[in-house]
Amino acid sequence: MTTFLFWNINGKSLEEAIINLAFRHEVDVLILAECNTQPGVILKALNRKRSEFYFSPGACKKIHIFTRFPRRFLKVESETSRATIRRLMLPRQEEVLLVAVHLLQRQHEVQRSQKCAELSEMIRCVEGQIGHTKTVLVGDLNMNPFEYGIVAAAGLNATMARSIALRQERSVDFRSYPFFYNPMWGLFGDAIKDRPCGTFYYGKQEPTYFWNMFDQVLVRPDLLHAFRNEDLEILTEDGNTSFLSSSGLPDSSSASDHLPLLFKLNI
Repeated sequence: MTTFLFWNINGKSLEEAIINLAFRHEVDVLILAECNTQPGVILKALNRKRSEFYFSPGACKKIHIFTRFPRRFLKVESETSRATIRRLMLPRQEEVLLVAVHLLQRQHEVQRSQKCAELSEMIRCVEGQIGHTKTVLVGDLNMNPFEYGIVAAAGLNATMARSIALRQERSVDFRSYPFFYNPMWGLFGDAIKDRPCGTFYYGKQEPTYFWNMFDQVLVRPDLLHAFRNEDLEILTEDGNTSFLSSSGLPDSSSASDHLPLLFKLNI
C-alpha cells in the first residue's frame, strides 16, 4: 500500500503540521502546493528525527514533491508551470502515472476550462508514450467536481460513478475521450457525520456554494482495482493541532485555507 498526501498550504510555514501528518499517516508521497518555503527547509524538517524523505525536483514550481524513496523512482515525464506528470516506478510494485496540479484561480473561469482541456491532452499524450493508463491525478483544481472543465469530455472527463468510469471512454463528435473516476463526490456535503463538507470554504462571491471541493483526486479506470473509496480522506487535524476553527471551517490562522487530502493505492 502506497500512501499519498496533498495539501495546498497557502504560502504558510507549516513544517510542524507537515511532519506530524507525514509520520502519523506513514505518507510515502507528499505533495505540496503554494509552498513558499524552500524545499531544503521542508526536507530538513521531515528528516529531523530520522532520514527517510527525499525531495523530487522538477520544473513545475507550483508543486513540491517529497518521497520516502530515492528520486530515480519518480521520473518526470512532462511538465508545465502548473502541472507535473511523474512516472512512479517502485521496485516490485505496479507502475503508476502520477499527475500533480495547481490550476488557475477562480477569476479565470474560461481559462481554467481551457487549461483542463490542455492538461487532459497532455496526460493522454504521456499515457500513449509510456503505454499504459494507470494514472492518478491529484491537486488543487480550483473547480468543483461538477464544473465544466472537470466533467466535459474534452476536459478531464471525470464521472462520479465508478461503473461509468469502468466503461473506459465515451465518444463525442466521433472522438473518444478516456474517463477519470472522481470519488470526491462522495465526500462533498454533510452526508458523512462529523466531517467537513469540502476542502475549501468561501461565501463571498456569487454564485457561492460556501463549501467547495477544489482539492481532488481523480483515478483512471485501469487503476481502480488499486483504489478504495474508504482509503480517501479529508484531514482536519495532525494529531496535535486542529485545522478547523470553532465554527468548523478551515482555520487559515493556525493552518491553511485548504484542508489536506490523504489517499492510498494498493500497488
